[in-house]
Amino acid sequence: MTMSLHSDRLFPADNHTRQIARQLYQSVKSLPIISPHGHTDPGWFAGNQPFENPAALLVQPDHYVLRMLFSQGVSLESLGIRRKDGAAVEVDPRKVWRRFAEHFHLFRGTPSRLWLDHVFGEVFGLTGRLSAATADQYFDHIQSCLQQPEFLPRALFERFNIEVIATTESPLDDLRHHQTLQQSGWRGRVITAFRPDPVIDPEFEGFIDNLKQLGEITGIDIQGFDDYLQALRQRREYFKRFGATSTDHGHPTANTQDLSLQDKRELFLTVLSGAATADQAETFRGQMLTEMALMSVEDGLVMQLHPGCYRNHNQALFENFGRDKGADIPLQTEYVQALRPLLNKVGTDPGFNMIVFTLDETSYSRELAPLAGHYPALKVGPAWWFHDSPEGMRRFREQITETAGFYNTVGFNDDTRAFLSIPARHDVARRMDCAFLAQLVAEHRIDQDEAMELAYDLSYRLAKEAYKL
Repeated sequence: MTMSLHSDRLFPADNHTRQIARQLYQSVKSLPIISPHGHTDPGWFAGNQPFENPAALLVQPDHYVLRMLFSQGVSLESLGIRRKDGAAVEVDPRKVWRRFAEHFHLFRGTPSRLWLDHVFGEVFGLTGRLSAATADQYFDHIQSCLQQPEFLPRALFERFNIEVIATTESPLDDLRHHQTLQQSGWRGRVITAFRPDPVIDPEFEGFIDNLKQLGEITGIDIQGFDDYLQALRQRREYFKRFGATSTDHGHPTANTQDLSLQDKRELFLTVLSGAATADQAETFRGQMLTEMALMSVEDGLVMQLHPGCYRNHNQALFENFGRDKGADIPLQTEYVQALRPLLNKVGTDPGFNMIVFTLDETSYSRELAPLAGHYPALKVGPAWWFHDSPEGMRRFREQITETAGFYNTVGFNDDTRAFLSIPARHDVARRMDCAFLAQLVAEHRIDQDEAMELAYDLSYRLAKEAYKL
């Protein structure tokens, strides 16, 4: 069977509206990619070495793939995912790839299927559908491609027409790969983003040791809250030297706090002792979001908040394999009361910019759109993670636009570690936005010239401006 990459995929079925969507899409499909938040490995671009093999590139790092296969009884060991205890797992990448191919039908109708088919067809030039029968053909073809100079990370970066990509690192990272990139003379723009969760979330594994490491890195003896803030300010400035324009916060809730100075100092000492309760940890995280917002006013870094996920829900999986293996589950998330302390402090400050994401779609029209439609500092991030899908993108536009408009959103970001899928993800977003805009034109709610301008803004300009790129 041949692989289907229809030129009208994701466009409206109605012919008149589809023609409008085609025209809009043609105007934006070749625009450069702005990838302002993601998790690609900067070492790929710094070292510029061939990717190892198809399984290591396309299966093992992709938590979307892992969670679907695991849900159907495919063990992570059989996919070659390393265990913490060093127990035996599959080490033959061809066998891992065959197992993936045998189960490829599981991805029918999912965004993963759209992205993977785009990678197979557009990046590697494959035309047959992946299956058990074509597994070896796929593996051999992709493996051969990966040995060619045009498939090295920097060459693919340029081929994908990426203008800028942001990776995401912990404050404890020395950013050595970004240092190498700065000194390499390569013109590709790869910047970092500041993700302080390991040192501001008391429930993050190894938190106390992380604080000690933070003190060692900065040369600051962290004995109190003021020392702690000084160390964080120093690391933020360090990240700015390597291109950072944003911070990112993956807290379980959107809770923010505005405690008195004395209460902050006392709470930090409790946290530092390792004796904080769950409620105290949540209060501390909330206060630290407000502190990070205040620092953003000082240093200009755009603040991103990605709340509402129960991470590592499968305890045994986490204990055996660690984070990011497909066991994270969305949570119901409240924003109006949660963000009020922070927004009352800096929500109208012209020096502050905050982008809020959600995994709780019920909050779109009830909370996030009204908040972004009022506070100048607040923008709504695009449909994210579980909703980074055609229908998720459609629901986002339908529920956000009437209250917040288009210009209190920030375009699209791919938020992925799957480097080869980045063009596919942006293509899906551009197609879905053009389909939505075409519907507005067909219903005479906006004119076509306005839709053309909006298509450009949603595909390129808004992300570039929101992230100060």
